Amino acid sequence: MEEAKLYKKLENNAVRCTACKHYCIIPEGKTGICSIRGNENGKLYLYTYATPAAIAIDPIEKKPLFHYKPGTKVFSIGTFGCNFRCSFCQNWDLSQFPKAEAKRTAERAKVLIKRNSTKLSPEEAVEKAILYGCQGIAYTYNEPVIWSEYAESIAEKAKKQGLFNVFVSSGYETEEALDFLKHIDAYNIDLKGFTERFYKEICGTKLENVLDTIKSIYKRKKWIEITTLIIPEENDGEEELRNIARFIKELSPKIPWHISAFHPDYKMLNKPRTPLSSLEKAYRIGKEEGLEYIYIGNVIGNEKENTYCPKCNTLLIRRYGFEVLENNIIAGHCPKCSYEIAGIF
Repeated sequence: MEEAKLYKKLENNAVRCTACKHYCIIPEGKTGICSIRGNENGKLYLYTYATPAAIAIDPIEKKPLFHYKPGTKVFSIGTFGCNFRCSFCQNWDLSQFPKAEAKRTAERAKVLIKRNSTKLSPEEAVEKAILYGCQGIAYTYNEPVIWSEYAESIAEKAKKQGLFNVFVSSGYETEEALDFLKHIDAYNIDLKGFTERFYKEICGTKLENVLDTIKSIYKRKKWIEITTLIIPEENDGEEELRNIARFIKELSPKIPWHISAFHPDYKMLNKPRTPLSSLEKAYRIGKEEGLEYIYIGNVIGNEKENTYCPKCNTLLIRRYGFEVLENNIIAGHCPKCSYEIAGIF
């Protein structure tokens, strides 16, 4: 447990959390929406500091980041809690714990987090990343902005050891949080849909806030890629997909767009898996709107998980699932026509 840095003190021992765009006002003895930031005696504490709930070694392609250090390994860390309540969440066992108990007291949430987590200090996280041959660290699995203090502490130490840092997020970072996260190099942001209805009813958040975060990250010149999970009859309409593609294009046609297949999970078990035809439709729309790099995900062996030159269509990076089988990019350029390929290679 560590005192948070992203908060402001209010009257009557209440606090306002400034980590995410909910800007929760938290009375004494309670937690914010995320269930892991609790008010004790007028101070805000991060209950998951140095206590992750999930640790793994992943290819960076799994995040997914296809244009940032392709073929490298990342030491992946996640905790409990989330500021979203997506009914289709595929990591709900992490993200939605211990929200039910946190509604009772912050103390109850703290006890459950400690009981079900493992200890890992920032120093130990960096040591393990190096020990296992990782080139970077990923803050992932649940929403990392809600544990920004832990993430930034690791990231600062990782940079000193020559490691990079990537954030896999739903895009609810405040300006205060983005300022605080000085050592994050790249982001993958979920753009889950493009209607306020979808975000309000299914995620418990606001689309406008996510769009503003994406714009802010891009303006800060951080590498960014966008992921959209295509859910049948929820966000797979042509107009909605075209609006997503247009939004990305307005920022830059060079931002990669990952179109991922949905499978039934958590509270959304009544929906079928995403048909390939829906993914192909989204891919076509993205191309029509002028995006240079579009990928179909969660469909292993599909040729659209490869990277092609936007100018001459030369195969640049061949993938199978999350594995890079072939990388033909030379000094950031296509080997055939010399077109500059967007990314950090």
